[in-house]
Amino acid sequence: MSANAEKPLPFLFQFTAGAIAGVSEILCMYPLDVAKTRLMLQVGKGGSDQYKSIFDVFSRIIKEEGASRLYRGILPPIMVEAPKRAIKFASNDTYGPMFQKLFNSDKITQPIAIMTGVSAGITEAVIVATPELVKIRLQAKENAGKYLGTMDCVRKIYAEEGIRAFANGLEATVWRHALWNGGYFGSIFAIRGMLPKAQTKKGELAVNFAAGAIGGTIGTSLNTPSDVVKTRIQNHNPANGPPKYTTFLAGARTIAREEGFRALYKGYVPKVLRLGPGGGILLVVYEYVTTYMRNHWM
Repeated sequence: MSANAEKPLPFLFQFTAGAIAGVSEILCMYPLDVAKTRLMLQVGKGGSDQYKSIFDVFSRIIKEEGASRLYRGILPPIMVEAPKRAIKFASNDTYGPMFQKLFNSDKITQPIAIMTGVSAGITEAVIVATPELVKIRLQAKENAGKYLGTMDCVRKIYAEEGIRAFANGLEATVWRHALWNGGYFGSIFAIRGMLPKAQTKKGELAVNFAAGAIGGTIGTSLNTPSDVVKTRIQNHNPANGPPKYTTFLAGARTIAREEGFRALYKGYVPKVLRLGPGGGILLVVYEYVTTYMRNHWM
């Protein structure tokens, strides 16, 4: 992954660097994730009680529920963020050489970068699906008084819906992460090749931030429909009747038919505001930490 790498970092170093990068990003950008979830869960084409924009989400949450609600549900993603982001980068660094060997290539090419990202995303999705479900339940407006916290949410889901409920939305989560990682890592490869060669360390960080931010925007544009479907699947409670959405493709068709194609991009603005700059933060922190490790620990 690192532009400075002459040989792959040990897995433990990759894992640690990815974890530090991921936690840094989530602490900076989490309120945007809450806004994204609220907008994605709005079914229909609009109503007097629905949020009108990201600014409306923030102002109404602060006014009606308190500012702390902007960080509601942060514990599950914090707990999973370290392994999630670590696996994202470590898997990417691991799959890259594997695909190079498979296709007998002495360097990373655009197709290999995309395949590497998709594979890393699928690996990541299996890890994050259940914590994502808990996070969505805690962030949803209608669940404001239902769960006292993360562990109370876990206990109540298990008691009311059974152990299988924790796998709800796994298929859509795989789509979400495969599309994002493929777009992110695949575009980073191309963008770095198009940007001027950095002559200084600050210039290299600027290139990495630009590549990561653009890559994050591209990944977000590709995976928002799967995120909308995933979010609705994971927030469904069987007590409210049979699920309306069960898989990504079927769910996307239903949403597009009933609410219009634009509904598949509900929550896109806060999502791209988070994952665009967030992608830059991820890449810069990851590159900085791995460079430090190479210079001081190898």
